Amino acid sequence: MNTWILKFPERFVIHPGSAIDDAIRQFSRDNRGTLNAIKSVTIWMLNGIENLLTVIPWWVFILLVVYAGYKASQKWKTGLLYGVMLFLVGSFGLWKMMIETLSIIMVSVTLALALGFPLGVLVAANRRLEAIMRPVMDFMQTIPSFVYLIPGAMLFSVGKTPAVMATLIYAVVPMVRMTSHGIRHVDKEVVEAGIAFGSTRLQLLFNVQVPQALPTIMAGVNQTIMMAMGMVVTCALIGANGLGMEILVATNRTEMGRALMPGVSIVFIAIILDRLTQGSLRKNKGEDR
Repeated sequence: MNTWILKFPERFVIHPGSAIDDAIRQFSRDNRGTLNAIKSVTIWMLNGIENLLTVIPWWVFILLVVYAGYKASQKWKTGLLYGVMLFLVGSFGLWKMMIETLSIIMVSVTLALALGFPLGVLVAANRRLEAIMRPVMDFMQTIPSFVYLIPGAMLFSVGKTPAVMATLIYAVVPMVRMTSHGIRHVDKEVVEAGIAFGSTRLQLLFNVQVPQALPTIMAGVNQTIMMAMGMVVTCALIGANGLGMEILVATNRTEMGRALMPGVSIVFIAIILDRLTQGSLRKNKGEDR
């Protein structure tokens, strides 16, 4: 019996991996100046946010989170709970690592919002672009997150910059999707009323469509933050310091106790960020009513 009936024929096997690697390396060599500029700006942003968070006294930071939690939920108990969570992170000896992780998340989310919002607006306005972007975004959300680490490391070496870039690419998709969805599903009568009053396309977008779509857009912001939170831990594999690095070191040494504390800290931070953005979402929905 011929082996090709049971096994895939060797003659049809291709190996595109080396060609892709060569293309990325060639791109890196040809655009080294631009990549260095991107790296410098990213490091500047990371250092600025990290220095700002470090300058704030720990107790002031906790009080600010308590107040933000109260404003988001209108309950002092909820704000105090968030404060206790942050205090526990400091008690675990992970305050500095938390600041490093937060700086990466904040820079990544800021870039994702800056890129995802206008792209979402363009997708909402152009059906042809939507037809192109939909399978691309499906692919980006389905592919394992570890894959994003490799081109980032190849283009920017190891460290925080490739972590930001990988997190940006991974987390930008929900912002694009939710912005496009929110703008496209604004009540047609409201849009027609804006047109009837002589609004230009920009006035219609920023004075009618975006305010009406704001709850959906805020839901996209929430999803972007949560995806960035998950990705930033994975980025420890390419040298991004923070809570993820502590987990990676503990995993390599098979130290369960050492891995548990940063894991719990990440859960605390994720809960706080999620509840604060969800509180903003509920507030926006209430104002719309």
